[in-house]
Amino acid sequence: MKSTYINEAIYQDLLNRYKKVALNKEELSHELGISVSAINNCIVQGYGLPEYKKLGNAKNARVIFPIVCIAEYLSNTVKVA
Repeated sequence: MKSTYINEAIYQDLLNRYKKVALNKEELSHELGISVSAINNCIVQGYGLPEYKKLGNAKNARVIFPIVCIAEYLSNTVKVA
């Protein structure tokens, strides 16, 4: 139950700040505090990121991250200092 509340709070925060339902790599890098190249490496490796959608079949097609998936990822991720 608590997880759903956290997901909803994170989702609403992202939605209010970005005013859209999906973020690009640059916006996600800002939210996660990592570089865009780190995001690209995670995409190549196939793990370590929220679920994403690739828009098109080309090698350099745009990648977007639905904020629903980002909220779930953030609520399930523990940050260790």
